[in-house]
Amino acid sequence: MIPVNTPLFGGNEKKYLLECIESGWISSEGPFVSRFEDALAAKVQRQHGIAVANGSVALDVAVAALRIGPGDEVIMPTFTIISPAASVVRAGAIPVLVDSDPVTWNMDVTQIESKITSRTKAILVVHIYGLPVDMDPVLALAEKYHLAIIEDAAEMHGQTYRGRPCGGFGDISTFSFYANKHITTGEGGMILTNDLQLADRCRSLRNLCFLPHKRFVHEELGWNFRLTNLQAAVGLAQLESLDKTVLLKRKIGSQYRSLLQWCADASFQPASMPYADNVCWVFGLVSEKGVDASTVMKALAEVGIGTRPFFWPMHEQPVFNRQGLFVGSSYPTAEKLARFGWYLPSGCGTTLDQVRESSKATIQILSRLTTSNCNE
Repeated sequence: MIPVNTPLFGGNEKKYLLECIESGWISSEGPFVSRFEDALAAKVQRQHGIAVANGSVALDVAVAALRIGPGDEVIMPTFTIISPAASVVRAGAIPVLVDSDPVTWNMDVTQIESKITSRTKAILVVHIYGLPVDMDPVLALAEKYHLAIIEDAAEMHGQTYRGRPCGGFGDISTFSFYANKHITTGEGGMILTNDLQLADRCRSLRNLCFLPHKRFVHEELGWNFRLTNLQAAVGLAQLESLDKTVLLKRKIGSQYRSLLQWCADASFQPASMPYADNVCWVFGLVSEKGVDASTVMKALAEVGIGTRPFFWPMHEQPVFNRQGLFVGSSYPTAEKLARFGWYLPSGCGTTLDQVRESSKATIQILSRLTTSNCNE
């Protein structure tokens, strides 16, 4: 079986973990936490980094730090993992959705302005799969309407927009360090900002809102969302190798494009846009002949190729529909991506031989399924 993701540990991970064990500093009080925070903040040109337990809770803290709450609206893409919308809903605010751009699969920034109302508090940008959102129009709208920007850069480690690091935009940004990310700590996340007050509030919220001089007295409810020293040690080692990792991921993406470019049965994200080259977090395909992604994925699994489906749109999530959200709404591009999109093995440890085998199987299966679909 070719796994959809294989992490890569080729740097100082073992060395730093041994330092943690030998020193006894394994909890969130250990020195690797601040080292990791400072190093990532510097990498993406931010002043402050706040390490947390995962990328989802990073969004929870970011929303709370901006004091987004009941009655507020947050504009965001419908095509994303559920975490951004869940953070908004848990805060009592209302997600206001926009459809995807059919070329980049990111949120269609031309739809944002029409969704802005007097209750809009923020724009939550989620960069998707390999290309960043076109940020210039978003930044202009935020300035025009005095809106906050939350940048979810979970999938954009090492990516830039017009030469500026992703994760360095807006009022506050977040990263994830899940096992399939360019930087992984197994589980983990980071919040970044240039605003000292926001940073201090995030640090307090992730740490149960202990008062500085009265530790077990609390004026506000927070969470225990701390990252351990062990995880931060791995994260720092991974960050040191990030530039090499990005080169490797782009090589994997380039190989897939070369092998699949003549496959008329499916499309994929461009290698580049005027503002960014694809960082190839995952390599996704979308059937252009009406073959359901689940059918393709099942056939690939039968020949030993691991896959994952694309995100399912927020407006079609049962948990939100039961709350009366998004009922009757339609976002056609996101719906197409969800139904006909999947991604192939493309983790940091994926070999070029595995890319070739996955591509060959994909072409054969798509050809067979497309012919079958046309004959029905």
